[in-house]
Amino acid sequence: MTNYFIIPGYGGSGPEHWQTYFEKTQTNFKRINQKDWDHPDINEWAETVDKAIEGYDPESVVLVAHSLGCLTVAEWVRRYNRKIKAALLVAPPDTDVIHQKVQEKLFEVSPTQRIPFPTTLVASTNDPWASIEKAEFYAQQWGSEFINIGAAGHINAQSGLGEWKQGLEILSKLG
Repeated sequence: MTNYFIIPGYGGSGPEHWQTYFEKTQTNFKRINQKDWDHPDINEWAETVDKAIEGYDPESVVLVAHSLGCLTVAEWVRRYNRKIKAALLVAPPDTDVIHQKVQEKLFEVSPTQRIPFPTTLVASTNDPWASIEKAEFYAQQWGSEFINIGAAGHINAQSGLGEWKQGLEILSKLG
């Protein structure tokens, strides 16, 4: 049995976000809650991920990350070097854009090391948080399958994706 762990990004994922739909409508989906969604501490977020999945068979764990949640997964890998079944990484933001828009310097070094388990990175051509080129760069660095879904903004609630059936299809190939 696969255990899916949802990792929202900055601000969390509200009621109209596809991650929330996944959590409410799919079996074995659990949200990893951070202490403060609006003032991220990447070290604390990575530790929270590690604590949330401890006790689970690593081969049953699939992470479902959005935005800053993707960089949290990469930082978690860098810090803890754990191997799990897979991860879906949707719309990772450019660390420079985070610094500009949120006025937070979350990373000493952008987490770009290879991820030691299967990952799929989904990106959009008009994401205000990262260019498609930056998303593709992350995919190459992390060793992720790269999927460009066209003009879908930040692939969040404002994108109007609702339940995002395409995302579930992509996820089904990982888990």
